[in-house]
Amino acid sequence: MADAGTAGTRLVVLGGGPGGYAAAFLAAELGMDVTLVDEGERPGGVCLYRGCIPSKTLLHVAATIHEARAAAGWGVRFEPPEIDLAALRAHKDKIVNQLTNGLALIAKNRKVRFIQGRGRFTSPTSLHVRRESELAEIDFDYAIIATGSRPAVPGPLRIDSPRVMDSTGALELADIPERLLVVGGGYIGLEMGTVYASLGSRVTVVEMLDGLLPGADRDLVRPLQRKLEAEFSAIMLNTRVAGMVEAEDGIEAQLEDGDGKSSTQTFDKVLVAVGRVPNTQDLGLEITSVPVNERGFIGVDAQRRTAEPTIFAIGDVAGEPMLAHKATREGRVAAEAIAGQPTVFEPAAIPAVVFTDPELAWCGLTESQADEQREIDFDVVKIPWGASGRAITMGHPEGLTKLIIEQGSGRLLGVGIAGANAGELIGEATLAVEMGARAKDLELTIHAHPTLAETIMETAESLYGQATHYLNKPVVKRH
Repeated sequence: MADAGTAGTRLVVLGGGPGGYAAAFLAAELGMDVTLVDEGERPGGVCLYRGCIPSKTLLHVAATIHEARAAAGWGVRFEPPEIDLAALRAHKDKIVNQLTNGLALIAKNRKVRFIQGRGRFTSPTSLHVRRESELAEIDFDYAIIATGSRPAVPGPLRIDSPRVMDSTGALELADIPERLLVVGGGYIGLEMGTVYASLGSRVTVVEMLDGLLPGADRDLVRPLQRKLEAEFSAIMLNTRVAGMVEAEDGIEAQLEDGDGKSSTQTFDKVLVAVGRVPNTQDLGLEITSVPVNERGFIGVDAQRRTAEPTIFAIGDVAGEPMLAHKATREGRVAAEAIAGQPTVFEPAAIPAVVFTDPELAWCGLTESQADEQREIDFDVVKIPWGASGRAITMGHPEGLTKLIIEQGSGRLLGVGIAGANAGELIGEATLAVEMGARAKDLELTIHAHPTLAETIMETAESLYGQATHYLNKPVVKRH
């Protein structure tokens, strides 16, 4: 094995995803000598190569197909779509390459040293990077672990077959299976199920719990579930996959419902989307004081420091929620802390977005979380999008906007949105929660008409029974 020598750096960032490259870029701007290590050819990580960007590219294609079908009801008819899988894959790959090439250029311009390879700590101030037959040693003053996560595959679902995919395999679009089983009713399963259903697959979703998207309020999930029940072949709740075997004509899945009744169904392909686990194995952490809990997460403080003074951790490895934008903010906090700046990671709201059709988004406290915090008295106000002129003109009246408001102070505790472009709308809501805005602040902020955003204003107005386009009373919750 060739030895590529030893190099020194102020900061080494292990992992080139949205958290890692954000930390590296800011640290460089703050005057540090920075080395960024990742197994990819260029910065980007799972998000750009095998996650957020390719999946949203395909979801946009799915939305275009749905929009074309819906247009028939408006008097505009299109021919049924012809799917050119090779061209679709090329389109997806082109976008990924464009963005990762852009990141490589930014790294170069900021003088961030990028090393492709797998890093492993050899001490609290050094690591080696392995790339094929070469081995490089890096000495550092500080390190940030940003190695992300990978799909989880429970024991009964581990089967060595090209017919069984994780999210990475599903994004490759090798083919369009006639019958697709999606194991897991979380955001990954529903997003990818939406893509494949739009391309022509008969999709069956199996979820162990009694509802889709655990963690989201049920009233937000309802419009999505109604639409997916029409688009998917089946949604089976309170059901688990007890086992799978490969047969001549596909994968035979043994399904078991909440009453213990079993049935066997055959699918051409299976997507296992039951969650993700942090990439903290085989990093050499055992020779450091970095704590790793039983779930594989690294313990950090409010500045993302670990118990090892020279090592920080951010993103998926530092705990939930496993979201790219949470990792980005943590990366910036870690870089600022290493630079000696006063900083802390203590957001009042981290937005979550599910890019299905309709989209779901929420931030701050959900209604169920507020219910659990028994010391909080709060009001819940909602406006269905059937009262929104803009939603109706778009053909998307199925949504709703919802505010969780503290009684007495009127402070905004949380926001939930279900509907078209919810992921864009949640930005205003997140800012409002972060700044401690009151419902009155939202009510007094003039929103453009007709827009979806004005549903946020009118929902705040409805707290006082004064919404222009909707008559309702708030749901009062006292503990």
